[in-house]
Amino acid sequence: MKYHIAVVPGDGIGPEVAAQAQRVLCAVGDIFGHEFMCVPCPAGGAAIDKTGVPLPDETLQTCMKSDAVLFGAIGGPKWDALPGRLRPEQAILGLRSAMALFANLRPARIFPQLSAACPLKDSIIQGGLDILIVRELTGGIYFGDRGRSEDTANGKFAWDTEKYSWAEIERILKIGFQSAQKRRGRLCLVDKANVLESSRLWREVAESLRGCYPGVELSPMYVDNAAMQLVRNPGQFDVIVTSNLFGDILSDEASQITGSIGMLASASLGESGKPGLYEPIHGSAPDIAGTGKANPLAAILSSAMLLRYSLNLIGPADAVECAVEAALDAGWRTADIAGMDSTALKAAGKLIGTKKMGDEVLRHLKKN
Repeated sequence: MKYHIAVVPGDGIGPEVAAQAQRVLCAVGDIFGHEFMCVPCPAGGAAIDKTGVPLPDETLQTCMKSDAVLFGAIGGPKWDALPGRLRPEQAILGLRSAMALFANLRPARIFPQLSAACPLKDSIIQGGLDILIVRELTGGIYFGDRGRSEDTANGKFAWDTEKYSWAEIERILKIGFQSAQKRRGRLCLVDKANVLESSRLWREVAESLRGCYPGVELSPMYVDNAAMQLVRNPGQFDVIVTSNLFGDILSDEASQITGSIGMLASASLGESGKPGLYEPIHGSAPDIAGTGKANPLAAILSSAMLLRYSLNLIGPADAVECAVEAALDAGWRTADIAGMDSTALKAAGKLIGTKKMGDEVLRHLKKN
């Protein structure tokens, strides 16, 4: 089977980590009998330097015609002085909008080999941590009516409006329910229904769908309590589904709990049959760009999500994830996940860079 993959390397360490993820896709093709046609597409700061805009039309069209998009990272201080509409970040926002990517799936998992990096006590995470946060991506307060005004009594004031339709909520909740079905059967709806009318609509929609997924246990939770429970007892969560604003905050909190931001992948999905976008959650890290120190594992795990969600290649996706685990089991570490053992790892030759980590994942992928 032949698949067309748009590869958007971006800026900073983006090209370095995306290159390793692309190598893994090619190896998957060789092992499992598929062909991946990877087309490089400029976006972000690199595209600004080349074309004057963060998201060239050619890049957008290539992404929309692809089977999936593999994204690196964008941005950096070089472009900080540009006006908002021309900043590198407009590339990812433009892709999400044009591709109608309304669901962001962000796994937050503590890899057993890296559990020492978790900032929580061992007694709290002894059962492990494996959470999937499903965030609505194109609605809510980030896209609602906003403005500023001034009155004589109070001076300047500003407003941002949280607005959701039944259809917007229903489609993201369906992904939440379906994700829970494939995991441990627990779905937590995070909202603020004691205060917000929009959250009360989320609960109404969730109740209307509950009967369609009898194997899934649905439990609502206020967002302030959810933020507390994530650090008090994160093992209680399986799948969390929530709005754009709450998902933005909680997914960052969950990623910090894992202690290994360089290990975390993400997927942004639209309607079934449409291309999704897959990217590591770390930034462009311009301070280490070009040094070969970047951790490529989040990008490689993003490619596994690409195989699983966009191409429905479950076996190959499992194989990539197992290869990452095997490389960690063998003791290989990049600097960001070495922790207090960096000196010993360096002495043992186990402290490695971007390409070498990619080599180790490929070696285990081909061995298994």
